[in-house]
Amino acid sequence: MTDVLNPPRVASAAASIDATTRPPPGGLQADRIDAACRRACEAIAPAWPLDSAIAVNPHWSRTGMPVRRVAARMAVLGGIQVFPPRERQAQAWTEGRITAADLQQALQQLHEAELTPEACVAALARPLPVQPLPLLIDVLDNDPQRHTRLAWRQAITHQVSQTCAAWFDRHQADWQPARKQGLYAFWRETLQHDHGIGLLMGLPHIGRSIDALPPTAREAEHWVIERLGLPPAVWADYLESVLLTVNGWASWCAYLGWQARLAGRDDPHLRELLAIRLAWGALLLDCKDDLAARQAFATVQREWGRAPEVLAQAEQALRVDEVWQVALEAGYQRGLAASLAGRTLSPAVPTPEVQAAFCIDVRSEPLRRALEAACPSMQTLGVAGFFGLPLAYTPLGTAAQRPQLPGLLAPAVTVGDVLVPADARDAAAAAQLQRQAVRARQHRFALGDQWHAASRWPGAAFSFVEAAGLGYLGRLGRWLRPGVQDRARDDLDGLPARYRSVCRPQLLGLDDEARVTLAARVLQSMGLVRGLAPLVLLVGHGSQSANNAHAAALDCGACCGQTGEVNARSLAQLLNDAAVREGLKAQGIDVPASTVFVAALHNTSTDEIEGFDLDRLSPDARTRWDRLQPVIEAAADQVRRERAPRLGLDPRAPAEVLHRQLRRRANDGAQTRPEWGLAGNAAFLIAPRHRSQNVDLGGRVFLHDYDAALDPQGQLLTQLMTAPMLVTHWINWQYHASTCDPVRMGSGNKLLHNVVGGTLGVFEGNGGDLRIGLARQSLHDGQRWVHEPLRLTVVIDAPQAAIEAVITEHAVVRDLLVNGWLHLWRFEGQALQRLAEGRWHMLA
Repeated sequence: MTDVLNPPRVASAAASIDATTRPPPGGLQADRIDAACRRACEAIAPAWPLDSAIAVNPHWSRTGMPVRRVAARMAVLGGIQVFPPRERQAQAWTEGRITAADLQQALQQLHEAELTPEACVAALARPLPVQPLPLLIDVLDNDPQRHTRLAWRQAITHQVSQTCAAWFDRHQADWQPARKQGLYAFWRETLQHDHGIGLLMGLPHIGRSIDALPPTAREAEHWVIERLGLPPAVWADYLESVLLTVNGWASWCAYLGWQARLAGRDDPHLRELLAIRLAWGALLLDCKDDLAARQAFATVQREWGRAPEVLAQAEQALRVDEVWQVALEAGYQRGLAASLAGRTLSPAVPTPEVQAAFCIDVRSEPLRRALEAACPSMQTLGVAGFFGLPLAYTPLGTAAQRPQLPGLLAPAVTVGDVLVPADARDAAAAAQLQRQAVRARQHRFALGDQWHAASRWPGAAFSFVEAAGLGYLGRLGRWLRPGVQDRARDDLDGLPARYRSVCRPQLLGLDDEARVTLAARVLQSMGLVRGLAPLVLLVGHGSQSANNAHAAALDCGACCGQTGEVNARSLAQLLNDAAVREGLKAQGIDVPASTVFVAALHNTSTDEIEGFDLDRLSPDARTRWDRLQPVIEAAADQVRRERAPRLGLDPRAPAEVLHRQLRRRANDGAQTRPEWGLAGNAAFLIAPRHRSQNVDLGGRVFLHDYDAALDPQGQLLTQLMTAPMLVTHWINWQYHASTCDPVRMGSGNKLLHNVVGGTLGVFEGNGGDLRIGLARQSLHDGQRWVHEPLRLTVVIDAPQAAIEAVITEHAVVRDLLVNGWLHLWRFEGQALQRLAEGRWHMLA
């Protein structure tokens, strides 16, 4: 590698890196380099795997800075768009979606005295005046013939990505790498045997330099940073820019680090990935002569020496984009305020016949509204979709432990499948049934493994296709003519049909006191400590789709990308337990003997509600459930008709026809839009139901019931503002980021997706970086963007002092508000107030 900090060598491009002359880093310099690397790694937000996909704000680690500053950093360090693109804002202005009043309000709200409405409109016709700072690999790629080959940045991203795919794959490939020495060592060894990368990059002799690469990741970090000659003040920024070139894999490594910290451990992968990308710069330097290397260093040093100035200029240039972001939000917020403020409050249902607790998910809002209209004696509630149970679920006959709670939390309770016949009085017979079911399922799994193995070994692959190919005609037929099958129960896969109806998830390992304590905490958080109805539904939610790598992203985010079935069934079983109810009385919670809890699931693709464990209901409870079915079907039909236009379906079609059309979409392997998920999400309401009852919120608002009168100490409010509010913020910003920059923050075109490592993520095509975020088809209907990138507006019905206490005590909440990552309103009587710059202002 050429060292411009020392006298130049006599040798030129052919000379290789001399690993033996590298002095070991030490002292203050080593500490400063280590701190810069840690700071760069801490800026990367995690991305969950496909089978437990939850929405994440990709800028989560940067929320300690104002949004506009983050937008400037992302534009300069990674060429990433944070605010909505100017051409889309221009369209919103032209179509009247943003009005002159919205624009004027935004200018006033941001105190932009220097900007005029005319200047803001004129700016929409100009491109964003911000260019990314170059990295070393960019300035070295100056060969006159570079347009005839793959750009070095693309080639390096591809090579690093393929290496990571092989290293992290534990499920897809049968031949696994040796992982004893770590990711960096594996990359170094892989590169030594990769004879194609040099040809792709126009560097046929690159192999001469590979053997002398630093042997460890830490040495690579120190070696490269010291020789770059950049001011220490910009080291972390440069390193963050390096990581953003492989942001997908960096996010995956950040997820591994997140999970390790939840378990009290450290994970080295993100630092090793950074070292790999830095080492690539050293390799390319050695392929250049001394003059080219000195010129490259000079360019990088000159450009990055100006980094603080460039970042400040970018932040200033983005003032107008922030104004348009606020203006876009103002139009929606005006309608939201009109719906919520100054309205006559609906009287509470005096004695509800049915209570139904739904997840706060925006897709629950239309169904709750429809159910209340169809059955005035029904009370619906909004709660976190994991129902307050911090579960890890172990399916029958497996050793897997699957989290069923928000990604912010670590599981504390175990749930497992137990075979419980409707008449469970014979314990010995039940235990025998359990053993038989476990053996039967494990036997089927073993047969399945043998079948798959026969198709995967190279020597058998072609003969397997010839022998078994006709067997796939049935599957092909189902693709050509999708059916109307029920939602698949994946948790029961491999279990013989005779056991399925009695296989029930149950809490394990808790004594009576712990069960009572858990039940009391859940009922208090749901506000169900008094006035319980005879029938209480615990309604989780899940989606239904076929051939969808991102299916988990349509399920319950509060259940870590799973359906809410396990949580709802476990809780219903707990709350129906006579011993638990007796223990609850000692805590001041009297559950009437006539009250029965029933677990159910809202299929968000078809808007059906499926009940569970109905065979264990008493005759009276079963009669109540059966009487409720016409109400559920009428409400579901209303919601299907509301959704139909956005899906290209006729809302006037007969009920059965529309229902079947939605079922076919859910079973269609070629359908890229089985439903719209949480597209359109824009607000989160934490308030009693009467604040929003009978109000059509358009399926855009998260709804969590909260009664401040039942929370005098503000403990529940603290939980809501530090957990569900953060989860909804993550969802909101994943949709925001994927819409504003679908290339860098979204996962691209579903039609081109290839699954990586079974569950790690997807490539768009056969390579490139790991793609994170939402696919274009989840946000765009082919004609227009379905999701509007609005920051979340949180509306809370609670005393001002209680809200301010939470903000004061929790830095993460304070950062989100002070730095403009979400909006906060509160009810003041029938009016609304907005928090801005630490003060409450009445909404006009």
